[in-house]
Amino acid sequence: MPTSPPRRGSLARRMGLIAAGWITVLLVGGGIALERTLTNQVENNFDEQLEYQLTAMIASAEIDSFGEVWFYRTLGDQRFLEPGSGLYWQISGGDFDPYPSRSLWDRTLQVRGDHFDNEAHFYDSGQFEGEPLRIAERTIILPGSDTRWTFAVASATEERDQQIQEVRLILIWSFAVLGLGLILMALLQIRYGLSPLRRVRAAISKLRTTGENRITEPLPSEVQPLVEELNGLLEHSEKQAEEARMHAGNLAHALKTPLTVLTNAATAQDPKLPDLVRRETKTMQRHVEHHLARARAVGRRATGLSRAEVWPSVESVLRAVTRIYEHTRFDLDGNQSAVVSIERQDLDEILGNLIENAAKYGGGSVFVTVDVDRDTRDCLIWVEDDGPGIPEKERTRIFDRGARLDTGKPGTGLGLAIVRDVAEIYGGDVTLGESEDLGGLLVELRLPRA
Repeated sequence: MPTSPPRRGSLARRMGLIAAGWITVLLVGGGIALERTLTNQVENNFDEQLEYQLTAMIASAEIDSFGEVWFYRTLGDQRFLEPGSGLYWQISGGDFDPYPSRSLWDRTLQVRGDHFDNEAHFYDSGQFEGEPLRIAERTIILPGSDTRWTFAVASATEERDQQIQEVRLILIWSFAVLGLGLILMALLQIRYGLSPLRRVRAAISKLRTTGENRITEPLPSEVQPLVEELNGLLEHSEKQAEEARMHAGNLAHALKTPLTVLTNAATAQDPKLPDLVRRETKTMQRHVEHHLARARAVGRRATGLSRAEVWPSVESVLRAVTRIYEHTRFDLDGNQSAVVSIERQDLDEILGNLIENAAKYGGGSVFVTVDVDRDTRDCLIWVEDDGPGIPEKERTRIFDRGARLDTGKPGTGLGLAIVRDVAEIYGGDVTLGESEDLGGLLVELRLPRA
């Protein structure tokens, strides 16, 4: 019981998974990059505000008569005056007690004053329980003092972290909606884009159910080559089926007459029955061999990608024919690299028939030439002999099955018929002429190059 081939999976599902995967990868990558960019922007803005406050402190600071720091003007941000407001400043230096903002109340910032910072230095601190801080500090030597003063501004990071959290939440929702929309759009595009294939399937089903032999429905340009190839395959199959019917009919017709003769002779108890049997069976054998040769050539052509090197094939045939016709001189010349689009076995059979006929009916010389037609790029094979040749008016009839001009020599009369039929199956042809060099028959075989 025949089994159906295993399924390879849905093309639409495969395309959908690929699209969803790429959309997810790109959105996740883009989302992470955008989140880092926006987060860094929020953090940089936060640090810039701290640096602005630090610069305002340094610009407002002076040394009093006791050598301590004081502000000759009040800092503008009121949060410095509110205890626990989340915004603090402090000045430390030498043996002096730290000078804190009122917002610090009874707490003290633990600054890193063991080094000298020409520029503002930022770092995170967890010194206040439950209130993470971001600190900006800078070391300054004020006019009128040799003390290294460390100016520090600290701000609770709750507001900054909240902004970052809001940015992340917006990004998550935005990219989730965008990803869902893109995936839905990709699925719709896949469904719409693959609709011509469903139309092709419906058209093929219509061929089977309605008896039509071509797909005529207009389809997109991307699918039209597939339809054209399918129509070409249908045409090829019809042609092969018609050839099979024709050759079956020809064979039946060719065998009908000998069978009728034998039946009538057997019924009438003709005393010449043995001679009739031998003669008619030989006739039937010729027809069977001819049609079998055609059937083999058609079968091998259907496999496609046929290739055969001409020169080795000619040499092989010449070696075989030389053993039969030892007194005949064979010459070979021409293109040694020609490759034709035909099976080697069929090429050997064609050349064997041509060269054997030339040796059989020639006067003792056979000349084989291999060349390439520069206009059509076909391969040309000439087989010449020095025999009597074939009259021009007989050159068409000689290709008929069983046609023979010299009945005094053994043969079936099918050699040239087989050559012509097999050559035409592969897209070639064969013509007869007169040899200018040897004076006998010239057979020109044209085959398509591989």
